[in-house]
Amino acid sequence: MLIGVFYSSQMFSQNTVKGFVYNDVNSNGKKDPKEQGFKDVAVTNGVEVTLTDGSGYYQLPANDDMIVSVIKPSNYAVPVNKNNQPEFYYIHKLKGSPENKDGGVETTGSLPKLVNFPLKVQKENSNFSVILFGDPQADNLENAGYFEKAIVSELIGVQNVAFGISLGDLGAKHLFPVYIKSVGKIGVPWYNVFGNHDMNSGTEDKLTDETFEASFGPANYALNYANTHFIMLDDVIFPGNRAGGGYEGGFREDILKFIENDLQFVSKDKLIVLAFHIPIYEFEKGPDQFRKEDVQKLFNLLKGYDFTLSVSGHTHSENHHFFTKEEGWPNANFHHHYNPGATAGSIYVGPKDKYGTPSSIMRDGTPKGYAFLNIKGNTYDYEYIPSGENDKKMSIHIPKIVPQVNKYRGEVVVNFFQGTPRDILTYRVDNGEWQELMLTPEYDKFLLDIHYEWDHAEELPWGIRPSTPLISSHIWSGRMPSSFSLGDHILEVKATDWLGRIYSAKKSFKMVSDHKTN
Repeated sequence: MLIGVFYSSQMFSQNTVKGFVYNDVNSNGKKDPKEQGFKDVAVTNGVEVTLTDGSGYYQLPANDDMIVSVIKPSNYAVPVNKNNQPEFYYIHKLKGSPENKDGGVETTGSLPKLVNFPLKVQKENSNFSVILFGDPQADNLENAGYFEKAIVSELIGVQNVAFGISLGDLGAKHLFPVYIKSVGKIGVPWYNVFGNHDMNSGTEDKLTDETFEASFGPANYALNYANTHFIMLDDVIFPGNRAGGGYEGGFREDILKFIENDLQFVSKDKLIVLAFHIPIYEFEKGPDQFRKEDVQKLFNLLKGYDFTLSVSGHTHSENHHFFTKEEGWPNANFHHHYNPGATAGSIYVGPKDKYGTPSSIMRDGTPKGYAFLNIKGNTYDYEYIPSGENDKKMSIHIPKIVPQVNKYRGEVVVNFFQGTPRDILTYRVDNGEWQELMLTPEYDKFLLDIHYEWDHAEELPWGIRPSTPLISSHIWSGRMPSSFSLGDHILEVKATDWLGRIYSAKKSFKMVSDHKTN
């Protein structure tokens, strides 16, 4: 199966792959005689990386099972198909994919004489945004419909976005075409990362991505946009050390070699964004966590790159970790790993939301949604957007009725969805003095309420019972004040994040006389 690149029709066996990266002036997908090549553009066979010469020509070692791809340079665009899938690669599988129940790539025959890659010049502002989707995971047509209605519909026609990235677990493999059509409606180029639910069964890790390759191309690739270099990686190792021979997080040696070869052509002043599925930090205990030795190997390759970020999916919760020198990070400051939740939430369960789809609150109390990665030069920030409640940044859980007493056991509990351990949360009542809340990871109160309602319902509620809660890493709490005048009051919460941004929310409560005073 050939996707998105163009080449000579003359075919014969080769031990090298070669061709041109060229300026496709007339956008016909063919290198016409007057169309010039581009110099110093990186091309890879999945491991080795080379640069084109002055005429746009490249040459790389070839094998019978590889994907050759151009590493999009800054200020150039690769073609996209009708579903906004970037066409930047050529699949070469002499014998096709091994037989499996999910399908793969048909035999491609011998290599073409030339594998050429068209580019078009485009202006790229150094301030741009990227959409991040964690785990769409639509395992059936009903869930695929929920994904399109509650997530995709909010983004159709979005402005000032360069492209989107889905961070693995895209959905049932036989529904990849449905998923592709859905994200294509958003209207921006869309890149995809390989996840554990996207795997084919088998005994060799290199062969678990055959269906993914047939639909999306290479599982390991890179691209540049403005002053940022993106590296998309397969970090699902199969078989791993899980009981029963399941998967684990890590990097094969050939993938680490690709990263090394790729970075040799990337200047140190660029922002490096790495995207993969399984987090490199253990946000929750489990058998599929990341091999620590591979985290260190990755960090060693990033030595000298002071501007970095990595993003992942997999957890169906929202998390951050800041790796320091004590954890093996070799550069100044820290390495930020951001795990921005899931578009599927807790996988399409729970009561109905405004769209009539499952609210699917994640196990840490974060609403299902998506994130914007906003890049400025070689710095960045991020915004998590809850589906259907786009401006909601936190939930505040306080008693509705508070007795007027000296000591009260009620609490102010705040779930700041995109919160990190470096953030500061404070609260006040009626514009009074600000008081600090303490970071106290615990179960989300609202998710516990949903479970309580489900357990005490007289009739079976709509949908599927919500997932079991887990300890949320972004909950702050403090004692509920109880010494105000009788009547209605407003409690305000202010979150100041580690980037200096301020978010706020309010909730009302009522002070009443204590029973003892009646």
